[in-house]
Amino acid sequence: MSSTDGPILLTGATGFVGMELLARYLERTERHVLAIVRASGDEAARERIDAVLANLFGDRAGRYGDRITAIAGDMTAPRLGLAAARWDWLAAESTMIVHCAASVSFGLTLDEARAINVEGTRRMLEFADRAQALGGLERYAQVSTAYVAGTYAGRFSESDLDVGQDFNNSYEQSKFESEQLVRSRPDLPFTIFRPSIVVGDRHSGWTAAFNVLYWPLRALARGLFPAVPAVASAPVDVVPIDYVADGIHELCESPGGIRQTYHLTAGAEASTIAELADLASSYFQQPPPRLLSPAEFLSADHGVARSLIEEGAMYFPYFSVRTTFEDALTRERLKPAGISVAPLSEYIVRLLDFATWSRWGKRPIARAEALAAV
Repeated sequence: MSSTDGPILLTGATGFVGMELLARYLERTERHVLAIVRASGDEAARERIDAVLANLFGDRAGRYGDRITAIAGDMTAPRLGLAAARWDWLAAESTMIVHCAASVSFGLTLDEARAINVEGTRRMLEFADRAQALGGLERYAQVSTAYVAGTYAGRFSESDLDVGQDFNNSYEQSKFESEQLVRSRPDLPFTIFRPSIVVGDRHSGWTAAFNVLYWPLRALARGLFPAVPAVASAPVDVVPIDYVADGIHELCESPGGIRQTYHLTAGAEASTIAELADLASSYFQQPPPRLLSPAEFLSADHGVARSLIEEGAMYFPYFSVRTTFEDALTRERLKPAGISVAPLSEYIVRLLDFATWSRWGKRPIARAEALAAV
């Protein structure tokens, strides 16, 4: 089978990026999708996948059910928790692997993050080795993050990885170490994708994950931060989920790109902290917060509750980032397909409309419902 029709093995199909990528494979190709799902058994895995399909497609979900096989597995277990015969069958079937599954939590210890992100990658690479040995694997794609750049100051290119950086949290470091594992395989036909901060769909505003950027936006909506520890000119590199999923799908389905890394970032279209604060404050009709340097914030009498400072501490480093992401190769490869990124200012109102409509995730709204409302 060729890369245009062979089965794809997808991990993380129940996560934000994975489910959007699943939708594109089901809608835009005839590929069969083999989805490894953390569950007690295949029946429970199927129930989880059916719930994802209902979320994605609503009444149209039934037309895609036969195109996806749900396989109960454990990303951190030997042979992915599968019996030897099933492991071999799955490896022989898979012409492409797209590894999306990961913990995106900033609050795990480094050992906890490594157990999921690094060891999960190690297990997937073992699976890729088996798929190569059986002759069918054409590409191994790994979803990483642009923030493997960590604390690096300056332009971070698509060919960069270890530039002597430190890390703001265990997520960044574990994803960095995961990339090192992938790159250490000299014969692996890999492609690495590095999104920056992923937010909702630019057309509907829909998101399945109210984290990272949404936390400070919600705090601004409630007027809880009269001041924030931030550098006004610091870049805020934000990309909508549709750009990320469209980009991964297009680059995986196009020839070339083997042993290449792509930045799915805003790049030159990145916003700044000052612009983000103004846009959000205007939307919520709140006075813009004072932007204090991190040192000033710690020493100033700014009226922010100590509990909020402790809750937001994991996000504060992203308010004074000194890294910009070079994405020229990605833009060049995606331009012929008409896939391009947009500045946050063009769609932030839709993001915030959806956030308030869904009460910041407390009222779950299916993707199909959100798209129907556009």
